[in-house]
Amino acid sequence: MTHSIVGIDFGSAAVRAVEIVHSGKARPTLLRCHEVALPVGAVSSGEVVEPNTVAAALKQLWSEGGFSTRRVVLGMGNQRVLARDLSVPKSSLKRIRGALALQVQNMLPVPVDEALLDFYPISETTTENGIMVNGLLIAAVKVAVLGNVRAAQLAGLTAQQVDLIPFALSRALVGRPALPATVAVIDIGAKTTTVVIVHGAVPHFVRIIPTGGDDLSQALRTGLEVDAAMAASLKREVGLATVNALAGPGAWSALPAGTDAAGIIADVIGEQLVSLRNTLNYYANTRPKDAVSQIILTGGGAQLLGLSRALAEMTGIGVVAGDPFASVVVPVGLDPAALPGGAARYTVALGLALGSAS
Repeated sequence: MTHSIVGIDFGSAAVRAVEIVHSGKARPTLLRCHEVALPVGAVSSGEVVEPNTVAAALKQLWSEGGFSTRRVVLGMGNQRVLARDLSVPKSSLKRIRGALALQVQNMLPVPVDEALLDFYPISETTTENGIMVNGLLIAAVKVAVLGNVRAAQLAGLTAQQVDLIPFALSRALVGRPALPATVAVIDIGAKTTTVVIVHGAVPHFVRIIPTGGDDLSQALRTGLEVDAAMAASLKREVGLATVNALAGPGAWSALPAGTDAAGIIADVIGEQLVSLRNTLNYYANTRPKDAVSQIILTGGGAQLLGLSRALAEMTGIGVVAGDPFASVVVPVGLDPAALPGGAARYTVALGLALGSAS
């Protein structure tokens, strides 16, 4: 049965939406995508702060984008969302989910009645106590989720489900059989960096790091005493450009520290790269037989010149750019590469829409 759905990504600077149609074929078809700018502060780290403002932006988005349905999927994925390994005795998924509140209350940073809980099964193991189901515990602060749902409702939209953004990323970027068995998807957003490690197209590990592209912007503004527009220009034009002119391993990290743009960028990005390397090393140490063979890099912060090379050098793992629209049929006349800001801006929204068929 043919039906369309829209995935909505609440970004710090814009709200983006992607509509696809599921027709029972191997790949869904992309229908349309669009974005509308948001005022500063309306959304913070993917969480709606001003529901009425965001609702107005959603109405504008539907009017300009020509979306044909009001059925939507929303995403959550910031520091108020927790994803942790959890093993439970084998049972039906309904019973496992029903018992989560009693089993995980000591693992949560908030009271259990203030959280929305879910369990994502991954594998089974046999122990002396019986068969255990290994998976990911997903916990989100309830008020944060309901705020996003409220904004959609005010715009006259119907939220079919709320999905985890790391799952949406993996769905959009790791659905193709040609990819290596185990890959790490790294999405560098404005406020957060998401790492999701996928084995056999199934997410096995999720970490949300509270740093992103805005940290670099703020460091440039403070260090050089420039405005936001100039900081953005420096990020775009300077980046880690000096890396490309230096020879030999470790060149990027040898950039001088100081108050010049190149030095500030090297300092901030260096710290972020160390955090990413430590995250990947933690995964490798806990799952030594499941080595990550490739990194898929996406997100607005991933556009920084020289970053891909620096990440590959820091981790010793090959890095490729994510191509979200490879997972859908793109109609003639719609060129994702020509979209304002590039196709990568729509990765989360697309992945959310794709989840409605799973």
